[in-house]
Amino acid sequence: MITRFSIVTLVLFIISIALVIRPISIPIRLPRLGRRRIPVDLRTTPPTVIAILWASQCLGPTQIRDGIVGTNGVKPYNILILFCSLAYLAITLDISGILQAAAFWVSNKGGSSGWKLYFYFYLMLTALSVVVGNDPVILSGTVFLVYYTSATRLEPMPWLISEFAAANTASMVLFVGNPTNVVICEGFAINNAAFTAYTILPFLACSVACFMALAIQFRNNKHIPRKLQAMAKLNPRGVLRDPVSAVVGSFLLGSCLVVAIVVSFFKIDVWKITLPFAGAKLIFDFAWDHYRFVSQKSGSSFSSPDSNENKDDPMLSEFKRAMTLPAEGGPERKATMGSNDHTLNNPPTIGEKPSSSSSPTPTKISESSDDFSMFPNIRRRFGLMHDRLAAHFPTFFTALPRLPFALVPFAFSQFILIEALEHQGWIDVFAHWLVKASHGQIHASIWLIGVIGVVMCNVAGTNIGATILLTKVVRAAPNFPDDSTRAAGIALAVASNIGAVSFTFSASLAGLLWQTILTQKGITIRQTQFAFWNLLPIFVMTGIGLGIVSAEMAVLY
Repeated sequence: MITRFSIVTLVLFIISIALVIRPISIPIRLPRLGRRRIPVDLRTTPPTVIAILWASQCLGPTQIRDGIVGTNGVKPYNILILFCSLAYLAITLDISGILQAAAFWVSNKGGSSGWKLYFYFYLMLTALSVVVGNDPVILSGTVFLVYYTSATRLEPMPWLISEFAAANTASMVLFVGNPTNVVICEGFAINNAAFTAYTILPFLACSVACFMALAIQFRNNKHIPRKLQAMAKLNPRGVLRDPVSAVVGSFLLGSCLVVAIVVSFFKIDVWKITLPFAGAKLIFDFAWDHYRFVSQKSGSSFSSPDSNENKDDPMLSEFKRAMTLPAEGGPERKATMGSNDHTLNNPPTIGEKPSSSSSPTPTKISESSDDFSMFPNIRRRFGLMHDRLAAHFPTFFTALPRLPFALVPFAFSQFILIEALEHQGWIDVFAHWLVKASHGQIHASIWLIGVIGVVMCNVAGTNIGATILLTKVVRAAPNFPDDSTRAAGIALAVASNIGAVSFTFSASLAGLLWQTILTQKGITIRQTQFAFWNLLPIFVMTGIGLGIVSAEMAVLY
């Protein structure tokens, strides 16, 4: 029964979604700290809304507990521990330089053919995203493509859009590729290996269709030249910063994925597998960094793989410098990709010395401590301690700020808000609407949940919120056949991944991350441009992907 509490809950839920999609900041003045701005975004809005709902008695401790511990087989803590553990494995693997090395190898294979190189990059990004998930590829690939397109005088938009589409499409293959996949596996009781069996064909079809759509809309020679300017051969080993860590990290990540898939047949929580592997990599990182630190202090030399053979290669030297710059270092150049002219304004060329104003340098905590009038001595002491530890254990302190900590409170908040909607009767209302619209039929359920899922990724506070909500709705649908429930779950798996390739940056955390990296590197892509270039790929992938799911279900059921 819908009451005034139900209406208040729904209104506040919609407000929280709006502020996630379009965050704002509120200026305030604090004693001794001066003027500050309080962000109202995905980190602060959902917890604030939960506090308001609790104070207004729209939800209680039971809903908060259920949003953390879980109900009906969905365990939020399991999902987040799993995701953070795999994120550490993937990020430290990226830090070793193996993803950049793969990009250099592909660049050499592409040669001077623009379309050949574009296709090879698409394949590489797709393959990497299948294994490590979309976020590590977005983190590393975006920075690489910014510098690569600048060095080669290429228009960045086709390459960046291709990277974003490839990474998010490929994340549907493995259950660990995206947090939404884990929600679906647990919510619909789908075995991890079976999840891949269901999604592999939609992935292949969507990936091929996506590249064809990209090729059509970027077919003009001004977007992707048929012939590229001559480039020196790049040595992949030159950016492989830590071969030992790369080998160990690859082994641990691969072993973790295999073991996680195998144990899924025995109904074991996956975090009990991924967390020990992440812990083993953490111990290795500390031990290996300590060994190298002590060896360097004692006079032993650790030479870079390219120390002798690439001294005269300015392209490689500049790429290495660029790829090791921190993302938070600030804009390298300022460019806006307009609707008519998408080229960068005065991009720097490889080998050109950057000016002091445009070259970011690593910012140390100790350097910024003087900006604060409160407890300067304590802050300076902690800053110096941080600097010493970061020099001693660089892998951990490089990976730490890149871990998806913002996801933890946001995801828990989304689970709690959905529990609040269920407590107030909205999930039952939506479930009855689903039954009436689909009549419980398999193919109607696939297309309804699939299309609604893609749309809701853009309007429900990222694809995580959309997946949690629609999973609850399907599971709550009265007298819904089991085969239709399973079909709806697979359709949602496809929709929640390709839904990131959509109209708003906030359709996924990967989109927000992608936008942030580009802004930090001085590239501005407007929301309308993002939507325009994703329009054809998302329409094609939605039709092809859901069509393949329908075909699968027609054969199976």
